This record gives sequence, structure tokens and C-alpha cells, in this order.
Amino acid sequence: KTLVQRLKGKEGRFRSNLSGKRVNFSARTVISPEPFLSINQVGVPAKAARELTVTETVTENNFEKLKQLVKNGPGKDEEVYRPGVNYVYRKDGSRIKISEKNAEEVAEKMELGWQVERQMEDGDIVLFNRQPSLHRMSMMAHEVKVLPYRTFRFNLAVCAPYNADFDGDEMNLHVLQSQEARAEAEILMKVQENFLSPRFGGPIMGAIHDHITALFMLTYKNPLIPVEAGMHMMSYVDINEIPETVEKDGKKYFRGRDIFSTILPKGVNIEFRGKLSDKSLDPNGTEGLIKIENGKLLNGAIDENAIGQSKGVLLDYVLRKYGNAEGAKFLDNLTRLAAGVISFTGFSTGIDDEDVPGEAKAQLREVGNEAVQKVEKLIESYKNGLIGMEPGKTLEDTLESMVMKALSQAREKSSEIASHYLGMDNSTVIMARSGARANMMNLAQMAGIIGQQSIRGQRQHRGYTNRTLPHFKKGDIGAYARGFVSSSYKEGLNPTEYFFHATGGREGLVDIAVRTSRSGYMQRRLINALEDLKVSEEGKVMDTEDSVIQLEYGEDGTDPSRSFEG
Repeated sequence: KTLVQRLKGKEGRFRSNLSGKRVNFSARTVISPEPFLSINQVGVPAKAARELTVTETVTENNFEKLKQLVKNGPGKDEEVYRPGVNYVYRKDGSRIKISEKNAEEVAEKMELGWQVERQMEDGDIVLFNRQPSLHRMSMMAHEVKVLPYRTFRFNLAVCAPYNADFDGDEMNLHVLQSQEARAEAEILMKVQENFLSPRFGGPIMGAIHDHITALFMLTYKNPLIPVEAGMHMMSYVDINEIPETVEKDGKKYFRGRDIFSTILPKGVNIEFRGKLSDKSLDPNGTEGLIKIENGKLLNGAIDENAIGQSKGVLLDYVLRKYGNAEGAKFLDNLTRLAAGVISFTGFSTGIDDEDVPGEAKAQLREVGNEAVQKVEKLIESYKNGLIGMEPGKTLEDTLESMVMKALSQAREKSSEIASHYLGMDNSTVIMARSGARANMMNLAQMAGIIGQQSIRGQRQHRGYTNRTLPHFKKGDIGAYARGFVSSSYKEGLNPTEYFFHATGGREGLVDIAVRTSRSGYMQRRLINALEDLKVSEEGKVMDTEDSVIQLEYGEDGTDPSRSFEG
């Protein structure tokens, strides 16, 4: 390496050893979910907790506690984790390594003013981070809960701010060493203090996937739930009162909406539209309009619009009215109740959820054929010079836009047909309608027609001379020769369709790779350009030389993460 190479760039002396360096008191391992932790907690493996230490000075107040910890020694693998001590420092700075042999002896000798390196225990404040750290919620403070096994665990609702999933992601944990740092982290960086995102001024955390499905099934059409089942579901959350029961045929039942109401704070009064607010989906108006009076759900099915991440109106309301701590408690209860409901009732989906009756299949085939014929007619008219040019387009461009329009209509029609035949008794439809995952278009592609495969917003046109693939005649610009797929995922694609589909998919992958590197470099340049700006006491934006950049922060003096929806 030349001298210049040693200094410059990401791997150079400045960026690799001065601005950023390896630190002590940190751990890194794979992450996995734990629905029974609060959003403010993080599960730490006992093995890591014994290595990571917090230095405490011996005072009159903590003397007995630290003495007991020293007696515990360096700790061994036990059923129940008991924190111990790794090292003790005398006043003169000399260090004693604690082992099982000398633990009792050192504990008796211990004096005020000594320093004890104790192992991590439940309730310690740590920083938790997932790279790439793209916004401030990529690094938040959690409370430790020491657990067995070897992974970091946290509540599923906290995946969104970290952008984490459990397919092998790893995360970093940093143990805070000073009391000031711990206080600052707890007040400013705790998960519950970062509910509202500065990007859009709404809650970035919320219920996801199964949580939404479960609470939707619990409240959709207000089902009757046998008392034993209801008790089991409610045992997952800490509630003060049991809802009233309803008698039917000599048996006792709870109402689904009453069970949901047990986790709502008293005094919640709100009315808003859910995802089912369409007349065709909810003719009687009992599901689409969500109505809560004094903490009791009277009308509507709870779905993504109520509790979903970045969308939850109800969650947003609770946060703003009752504060962050109550909001965190509500979200904890929400996710726990959902786990109780869905694990008791069961919920699964399979390939036969996409089965449509014979008449629907015939209709779908008809839609596909109609689209192809329509395209052939358009091409015929084009060849005979019967197509008028659209303003600002050549004749070829006009034809292409008309063809694209005809083919996209086919996909929409197939979506309507599929929705018509797949009702709310279908698991996949429940997920799509409640907003838990997928949408009706995905369903239509599984059951009906996949539709046109595009590259850069156009039909596929590159390939061999005058044709996309050698399977077509030269000069063919029909639907199939340019990437229209009339099969469904369930039936499977034929070879040419498969090839076009793969081409369209490849574009997506390349696009993501290119975008990521571009935006990463862009963010770095922005951060370096703006790093010395600060907001003064009067709300002006200044730089280090105290020259004014903006007279009022953001031209309106508003912090977007404390505003209402930005």
C-alpha cells in the first residue's frame, strides 16, 4: 500500500480507525422473535450477559448488593441466571480476577470506593442497533432481559424501525457504562420515545401480519366466542375486568369486540374508516366504520387502518392522548392478545385457497383471449393506417400505449372476477382484506391472469433481430410475442411466458442493487454537508460560524416527529 492508500477511503486510516473504530462492551449475534417481551425490552443470551460488564463504584447504598454479587463469583451455566462479577479494582487501581475459589474472600475484604465489574442483569439499559443505520430509529435503547439460548430477541412490532427480519439478520448491542449515558438513553432513546417517525409524523411501529389477521378475525362480524376459549385468549394480557357474557342455547359466550375492548384504555372516543368501508364489502355498515366510545368497540372490524404500522389511526390516537408509556403498553397488549387469539383459533393458508370454480376459470380464460384479440385488432388497424396519433407521440408509441392499456384492463378484470368468487371465508382473502399481507391483485395473479411483463414501463421488445425470442415470427408485435402472460401462478407458465417473467423479475433485482448504492452515497454526501448545522435557542438554524441558514427551522419551526402527520 502507498502512503496515500493507507489514508484515503472507507478502509483508510481516517474512516476506519479514527472516525469509526471497534469498541469494548459490545456484542453481536443473530436475532429472533419473542412476542412476550415488551417493545422496550431486548432478550440477551446468558452467555453474552456474563461477558458484558457494567462498572459500579462501591458506596454505602449498594455495598450489600455488590457484596452478594461478588460472592456469586464469575457465574456458571445455571437454570436461572444469577449475575456475578468478573473483576474487582482496589482504590490503587490494582485488579483482582474473581474465580469460584476467591469469591468469598474478596467479598469480605471489599471496601467503599472499590470498583466492581458486575455482569449484566435484568433492567440494565443498553443500545441496540441494526446496520445500515439509515435513520435515528436504527439505534434505540432497550431494557435487558437475560434469557437462555444464543440469540438476541425482541418484540415483533420493533422490526419496522430497525427494518429487521428473522431470516438470519444480526444486530449489535452496546452496554452503557456511565450513569449519565444511561439516563440520557432512557429519556431520549428508549423505544417508546421513538414511536412517531420524523419522516411522516405518525407511529412507525404497529401491529403486523398475524396481529392484524388475529384481531380482524376477533372483531369481524362480532363473533360469539365460548367462555373457555375467551378466557384463554385474555390470559395472555394483564386486564382488570372480564367482559359480560351472552347466553345462547344454554351455553355462555363472550363477544369478540368485547374481548378486544378489554385492552383499550378508558376514555377512548374515536370514529374512523377501516379497510372494509366500501359498500360492496360492507353493505350494512357494521364492519367498515370503526366506532369506539369510552374504551368500548361498538362497531367495525379492527384492521390495518386501526393498528397497522405507519397507518394505525387508533394507535396514533392512544399515543397522542395518553402518552408514550401508555401507547407502549397498548401495543404490548395488542400483540399479546393477537398471539393468544391466533394460536387458539388457528389460521393457515394453502394452495387450494386459490381454487376458483369452473365457471370462474372459463370467465378468466375469456378475459385473456379477449385481450389478445383486442391487441390483434389494434395491430391490424395500425398496419392499415387507421390509428390516429396521440399528441406528442409517434404512431408506434401511440399503438404501444393503446396495447398496454388493453392488457392492463385484462389484469384488472381478472382481479374483479377472482374477488367475486373468493369470499371472506378464504384465509388468503382475509389477509388481503384486513391489510395483513398481500392484496387482491396478488390473488388474481395466483388464480387468474398474471398479465403483461414490463421492462422500464414498456412491453418487452429487446432480444433477437426483429423479434424477442426465436419462438416467434419476425416482426410479430402481438400480445404473446411481447411478454403478455395469460397463465396463472397456480396453473404455471409456459416456456416463453416463463422467460419473459424472469426478465421482468431481473429488472427489479438490478434496480434495487443500483438504487441502494446510489442512495447510500447520496446520504453520505448530505450528512457531511449538513453535519455542522444546529438549531439555536431562538429556533434559528445556524452553522458553526453562527451564520444563519434559516430564520426558522424548516420554515415553520415544527418538529415533524411531534407534529400531527408531518
